Amino acid sequence: MKQVAVVIGGGQTLGAFLCHGLAQAGYRVAVADLNQQHAFQVAEQINGEFGEGSACGFVADATNEHSVQTLADAVDSAFGQVDLLVYSAGVAKAAPITTFKLNDFDLSLQVNLVGYFLCAREFSRLMIRDNIAGRIIQINSKSGKVGSKHNSGYSAAKFGGVGLTQSLALDLAEYGITVHSLMLGNLLKSPMFQSLLPQYADKLGIPTDQVEKYYVDKVPLKRGCDYQDVLNVLMFYASDKAAYCTGQSINITGGQVMF
Repeated sequence: MKQVAVVIGGGQTLGAFLCHGLAQAGYRVAVADLNQQHAFQVAEQINGEFGEGSACGFVADATNEHSVQTLADAVDSAFGQVDLLVYSAGVAKAAPITTFKLNDFDLSLQVNLVGYFLCAREFSRLMIRDNIAGRIIQINSKSGKVGSKHNSGYSAAKFGGVGLTQSLALDLAEYGITVHSLMLGNLLKSPMFQSLLPQYADKLGIPTDQVEKYYVDKVPLKRGCDYQDVLNVLMFYASDKAAYCTGQSINITGGQVMF
């Protein structure tokens, strides 16, 4: 039977790309997203391309304990097992610390960190129940290794994700379940990054149309991070080839971060 991947935040942008890539690699995919329409659309596209039953859409709020538990039950009923959990939900709010709103800081913690904890807890229970040496992979950021100006909430949550990943790896090692964080460089063409261009321009004191070049110039390999870069690394750490690796924070930054 084909392996099953659950992608949290799989209804759009990077998450949707990863869903399609996993389906192409032979996984059955549970597409979970806060936006039900987006989740169902991605699942429908995958089924159209790879055959009915290749994917199923689910609505879930990763920050709500009951919602995540309901999601785990629904995925279990639909697929009967879980081999891979990808936590791709995320949000970023940018502002100087002197004007950073508590609600925005808390939102960053809830979506980027608490949701990761809840989903890892619920889906690891299914892996353990079925004696599956599964994989849990968090989509993180280089902001989880180096502080980010005007991004205190996002960076704090992403740093927390690294510690959570290491702790989960220790908790789950006896079951053969491995856990990793992928530390992404700037996804310059992503809707999230593009939405922040005016704020970054203001922060840097440069025109908006020069922001992308500013960030590219900081990367030794002289380009932004692409969705395919993320999928390539994810597929390796989801595979048996990485069975002896766990608790790692893997840079996908073009050399911008090297530790």
